[in-house]
Amino acid sequence: MATPETMIEARSAGEVLAWSRTTLDAALRPAIDTLPASMRHIAGYHFGWWDEHGEPIAADRGKAIRPALVLLMAEAMGGTATAAVPAAVAVELVHNFSLLHDDVIDRDATRRHRPTAWSVFGVSAAILAGDALLTLAFDILAASGDTVGPRAARQLSAAVLELTDGQNSDVGFETRDDVNLAECLRMAEGKTGALLGCACALGGLYGGARPEQIEHLADFGRHLGLAFQFVDDLLGIWGDPRVTGKPVHSDLRNRKKSLPVVAALTSGTPEGRELAGLYSGDRPLTGPELGRAAALVDAAGARAWSQAQADDLLAKALRHLDAADPAVRPGAELAALARLATRRDH
Repeated sequence: MATPETMIEARSAGEVLAWSRTTLDAALRPAIDTLPASMRHIAGYHFGWWDEHGEPIAADRGKAIRPALVLLMAEAMGGTATAAVPAAVAVELVHNFSLLHDDVIDRDATRRHRPTAWSVFGVSAAILAGDALLTLAFDILAASGDTVGPRAARQLSAAVLELTDGQNSDVGFETRDDVNLAECLRMAEGKTGALLGCACALGGLYGGARPEQIEHLADFGRHLGLAFQFVDDLLGIWGDPRVTGKPVHSDLRNRKKSLPVVAALTSGTPEGRELAGLYSGDRPLTGPELGRAAALVDAAGARAWSQAQADDLLAKALRHLDAADPAVRPGAELAALARLATRRDH
């Protein structure tokens, strides 16, 4: 028998992201306004709200998938998106703390089609702005007054520690030529999977989910996060700059030990050995060498393997979502969002 809920048509992933962005911004902007003026200025630039002079602009602000997961998970577990807004804001702040620091660590000059914050305001200022966002995230949870706030803060803290450990491993890989695939996967699970898993768990927590449901939601997010990283690493090699906001072959230019690169390097193929030779130098790779490196990753089978891994991880994530027994409409929207996150143009 049809119920009012089953009669409501699920929104498309694009509609969900637009709704999430509107809901998020209504709380995120006032939160950023509480920062000291110097930090507020850098944060607003990073979020795409204004230019380096503080003049309002309409820049690309990213899809904000993580807060969308928080809000949808709360609804999927029978709660309301409104109740989960503090958690959505906190997760978005933590994510952007990590982006500000990542751009400094990787010396990336471009993010979302604009100069990165450190390249405009300086390294120290960008690091401090990231620190301010991280601090603000926990303040938001503490100030919400919700009874689950302390538990949410502990879960978010654990995710941040795992994220920073993954980032540290990623940095360490740059100076090593013996990185194996298992440790590269562990790095990606921490760097990306931890925060997506936390986002989903927090949504369930604020939605009143049972402990066993929250465990399935966290597993959904972790598998989705690793699938997302596989796709992101493919984009880091073959992504269209008009889509990624970064130069073509950006990860190869930085000699990053991304998942497809490590898969190629450890493939035992002639192409993998040639790629290792290109990666062993310290001079900047030329345009033709970057193109050759990308072709070698592909020829070693790592491009197809990475996409297959992303597909398999998505399937596992969706099984965990089903096991959590979500409400029909938000459950369908979560599945659509997961498919969008792992099928971006590249």
